[in-house]
Amino acid sequence: MRMYDIIAKKRNGGELTTEEINFFIEGYTKGEIPDYQVSSLMMAIYFQKMNKRETADLTMAMVNSGEIVDLSAIEGIKVDKHSTGGVGDTTTLILGPIVAAAGVPVAKMSGRGLGHTGGTLDKLESFPGFSIDMSVEQFISNVNERKIAIGGQTANLAPADKKLYALRDVTATVDNMSLIAGSIMSKKIAAGADAIVLDVKTGSGAFMKDEDSAFELAKEMVDIGNNVGRNTIGVITDMDQPLGFAVGNALEVKEAIETLKGEGPEDLTELCLTLGSYMLVLGGKAKDSKEARNILEDIIKSGKGLAKLKELVEAQGGDPSYVEDPKLFKVPSIVEPVLAEEDGYVKAIKADDIGISALVLGAGRETKESEIDLSVGVIIHKKIGDFVKKGEAIATIYANDRNKKNQSEEIILNAYEIVKDKVDKKPLIKGIVTKDGIQKF
Repeated sequence: MRMYDIIAKKRNGGELTTEEINFFIEGYTKGEIPDYQVSSLMMAIYFQKMNKRETADLTMAMVNSGEIVDLSAIEGIKVDKHSTGGVGDTTTLILGPIVAAAGVPVAKMSGRGLGHTGGTLDKLESFPGFSIDMSVEQFISNVNERKIAIGGQTANLAPADKKLYALRDVTATVDNMSLIAGSIMSKKIAAGADAIVLDVKTGSGAFMKDEDSAFELAKEMVDIGNNVGRNTIGVITDMDQPLGFAVGNALEVKEAIETLKGEGPEDLTELCLTLGSYMLVLGGKAKDSKEARNILEDIIKSGKGLAKLKELVEAQGGDPSYVEDPKLFKVPSIVEPVLAEEDGYVKAIKADDIGISALVLGAGRETKESEIDLSVGVIIHKKIGDFVKKGEAIATIYANDRNKKNQSEEIILNAYEIVKDKVDKKPLIKGIVTKDGIQKF
């Protein structure tokens, strides 16, 4: 088998066999096939596309390129959640505890953030002493005993995907549905889940800017999951503005704690109840999403979700007193409002720019080596459809550097579009994608 023939076949619109896909992934991972040939194949795939079978085969070839986490020692159906990323996306800190409190095992392997703010692991490390490092045996033991553990992704999870993504990033071949879907699903499948709930974002703060593309990506990923024996559901959600109000690590943790007390932002609460409901259905704890939602609402109301977060923090070496008293989290030296420059209704918020305003403060990483300041960030006070008066606070900046604070303020002011006419609020949940098809709301 020759790489030249595989490139020519796909260039001419042919369908690659399972063996051909396995050959090029295995050869590239081992360093036996050069970048320039794989670049050429990626461009051929970009233009000629892949069918469902090819996409599933590509995904599984990437899964099999490295370690596959064996979670069979964990009792029950392991349900994972994946978000395609957004601004103020702190759902795991709420979802994990409420789903675990309902009896569905949450064995979550998360990454660190590269962008606006830290990832789930960085947020959890806002709790002093919290550790994501544990053996597989300890990870499994924690889930069996407490129904939840959140650890760092092993370095050898889908290594072919890491190599391919780096190459696609510099050859203008990222934006292909099969390649995007295969990249995301290879890591989820390798992480050992039995079932997967996908939160696919759409809007100004999302990877998929338009709704149709988000539905298309969700369908591609749901098909992959179900084709390889993982029960998978996609939920399409709005990211035309930040989720919740907080953007920044410790600030988002505090917001998660408020949400687990039943006092969190309406949109963040709604998203967690929606995603959590499907996790309970896939985990066999409820017959439908309505029954599941009632269970989760009771868990929040009774305080069981908050108690489970405390249990998680304590089990992984963190200080649980911060869950009881969020005032213990470090507050930066500068806490100042951003004031509206005119009266009117909020028509749009460039969610990406709000994320950048937090990044400028030090809440995220510009490179893998960047140090995060866990205490800084932004809390927005006005969202799309809200009325604002001139001189009223639209946001509050938490900073440790005056110059960075000034840069952040300018970005926030430019991110808001305020108009005179009344603006309707945007729906959060756009639709659901299952193995049976697409349902738009």
